[in-house]
Amino acid sequence: MVPGTKWRYWLHTHEGRREVERFVKFALVGTLGMVIDLTMLNVLHGLLGWHLLVANSISFSAAVVSNFTWNRLWTFPETRHRPVASQLAQFATVSVIGLGLNNLVLWQVYRLLVPFVPAPWNYNAAKMFAIGVVLFWNFGANRLWTFRDA
Repeated sequence: MVPGTKWRYWLHTHEGRREVERFVKFALVGTLGMVIDLTMLNVLHGLLGWHLLVANSISFSAAVVSNFTWNRLWTFPETRHRPVASQLAQFATVSVIGLGLNNLVLWQVYRLLVPFVPAPWNYNAAKMFAIGVVLFWNFGANRLWTFRDA
């Protein structure tokens, strides 16, 4: 079989199309979360002067609450039969690991940009990069664990 043929075939199946739709919905929910995250980060760090990692942890957590709510209601509605508390605990566990990754990537990229890029562009660019990296962790882990029965 030609390399990639199975993958292309799978994308044309009902299951493949459904999974692509879920990823698009997950990304749209994540976009809303990103707006919440960036807004809070800029208020807490940019306007109020909080330490970057403290502000990032709080803004990231606010986005997680929004993302969990919308993913449960819209992206993976067929999982609502499960108790919300256990599903939230799973989502929170994935998100805490995601927060660690987010803070690590944010801080490293920020440190690289500081000498060359003025604030607020330096920490916002670092944050956007961190969000892009953590998106794949969050989707994969939540799809395989938190919303596995979708």
